[in-house]
Amino acid sequence: MSTSFNLLQYGIKNKETIRNASPAQLYQMAILYEKVAAISDKGALMLDSGEKTGRSPKDKRIIERPESVNDIWWGNVNIKMDEHTFNINIQRAIDYFNTRTRMYVVDGFAGWDPTYRIKVRVICTRPYHALFMNNMLIRPTQEELATFGEPDYVIYNAGEFPANPYTTHMNSRTSIDLCFERKQFVILGTEYAGEMKKGVFTIMNYIMPKIGVLSMHCSANEGADGDVSLFFGLSGTGKTTLSADPHRQLIGDDEHCWSADGVFNIEGGCYAKAVNLSAEKEPEIFQAIKFGTVLENVVYDPTTHEVDYDDTSITENTRASYPIEFIPNAKIPCVGGHPKNIIFLTCDAYGVLPPVSKLTPAQAMYHFISGYTAKVAGTEMGVTEPTATFSACFGAAFMVWHPSKYAELLAQKIQENNTHVWLVNTGWTGGAYGVGSRIKLRYTRAILDAIHNGELANAATVVDAIFGLEIPTSCAAVPSELLIPQNTWTSQEDYVATAKKLASLFNKNFETYKDGCSEEIINAGPVGNVEGRMQSVE
Repeated sequence: MSTSFNLLQYGIKNKETIRNASPAQLYQMAILYEKVAAISDKGALMLDSGEKTGRSPKDKRIIERPESVNDIWWGNVNIKMDEHTFNINIQRAIDYFNTRTRMYVVDGFAGWDPTYRIKVRVICTRPYHALFMNNMLIRPTQEELATFGEPDYVIYNAGEFPANPYTTHMNSRTSIDLCFERKQFVILGTEYAGEMKKGVFTIMNYIMPKIGVLSMHCSANEGADGDVSLFFGLSGTGKTTLSADPHRQLIGDDEHCWSADGVFNIEGGCYAKAVNLSAEKEPEIFQAIKFGTVLENVVYDPTTHEVDYDDTSITENTRASYPIEFIPNAKIPCVGGHPKNIIFLTCDAYGVLPPVSKLTPAQAMYHFISGYTAKVAGTEMGVTEPTATFSACFGAAFMVWHPSKYAELLAQKIQENNTHVWLVNTGWTGGAYGVGSRIKLRYTRAILDAIHNGELANAATVVDAIFGLEIPTSCAAVPSELLIPQNTWTSQEDYVATAKKLASLFNKNFETYKDGCSEEIINAGPVGNVEGRMQSVE
């Protein structure tokens, strides 16, 4: 820890600036200075993120500058802000910093490949935020820290202090603003730590594609033979659970890049959901919650400090942040070769997508741009209809370029490396939610094993006439009738009607992206107007 370090170059004049403190020191400061802080019975530091217990995507802004204005996919995800307003918010953060008696600085790297990594400096006022980013950035050695120099990007986290809602472009008292040209990122009005993590990811999503490197919202692991798999999927699809395979090394659980040399993790840690966590369901994550881990917004016994992971009275978005080396089979450094397999995970609550299907290159682009999953019905009585969710590139909230930019890079890298692409449904079978049942985890794991050992690449297949998906007809340890969705439905009429309904939702969603896509990709989507009979593939 350095206490002689200062922030005068940023206009910040504090009595004490603490740089890269150890977890033990940050624990001590959290207990002393945080409003709500406690240590769990397993040794994790438990903290409260305040009013905001999740990200605030509607309050995110990107500064409109002539250098990048034509690069950015402007709209509901990337909302414009002028530089004058950005200056007001930066100054508001600095003025707040100057009312504090101590500041915390974390200097670290984003990107495990030294060729592509960037230097990030986090300036914050809470030990909680410093420990969180110590976990999530790649931690420099003492030698690297001594020669760190000037950072590539600076995060000003003044989240304890609100934005002025009467300022131009403000929706609320929260504002999260990024300027690529000035390499600055400011946070006001939210203490949710995930804003910093996703801010770094957004930065990488802009600068990496500019140099031909694909940034991806996915997990990654590696087999004993060095074969790498990528797992894309929205929340609830199993991305974290399925990539944590005891027979494979974990490269990372959430954010990666694919360069000319292979895959590398962006982060130095994991940010796992903790809701309903148990040693039986997710042993690797459960065991990672120990000294050095940050637990956010969890409920615990005031006497024993044992955490009740099933209690969502504060939020359902309870989280655990820990260094990736806390996972026993993590691969350090977190880099791997070119992926042999890409797995798009979806939780289809309509129950019409197969447990596994092999995608053509055009279908891979279509489903990558679509980023589909379905959420089950809410708690309202009598409501059983699933809700389709689409998020471009399986992470639209963090994409800076038009989704076609990422899709073109993915297509290029798939072609160059002969990568297989699979769509794996972890959702329902035998009917939609409320009628059918969830596909058993053991079957999904057996499917992944068959992908990794090459069995499914050579399996006989049939083609679904509505979705055009090539479906294997057999897979070890998986009942053959489960592989063909319509065979699991009691009513074939209901199956076809539901499949057509989902197909129409796919097609409606894809209208937004047609202008940036080739006819081949557009035509790779579902048809939606045929009877739904299977066709054998020779």
